[in-house]
Amino acid sequence: QVQLVESGGGLVQVGESLRLSCAASGSIFSINAMGWYRQAPGKQRELVASITNGGSTNYADSVKDRCTVSRDNAKNTMYLQMNNLKPVDTAVYYCNAYYTGSRLPRRTLEVWGQGTLVTVSS
Repeated sequence: QVQLVESGGGLVQVGESLRLSCAASGSIFSINAMGWYRQAPGKQRELVASITNGGSTNYADSVKDRCTVSRDNAKNTMYLQMNNLKPVDTAVYYCNAYYTGSRLPRRTLEVWGQGTLVTVSS
């Protein structure tokens, strides 16, 4: 059983910053790609940023110049630094990971966190 726990969400004003964290725990052999997704009220879930275990990153155009995704492989933790936040960034942010379980036979599985709410007030 593998769990992802997000933290760092909250209520901020326009232009402020937040740093989200996603910690993975459980029967993990290795974590492959990780990603941050968000879902605003009435909208579909969308990719915000992703990062491979080698550190290659990908961003949605809407956040490319304002967000930085990073990870600490030793801690099985991913981060999302968000700057210059806007009201359109208001959403529940979810962490996602593809991992290989420690149990034999090895399998690559997908897991989601429970989400953390980010609210940007104008």
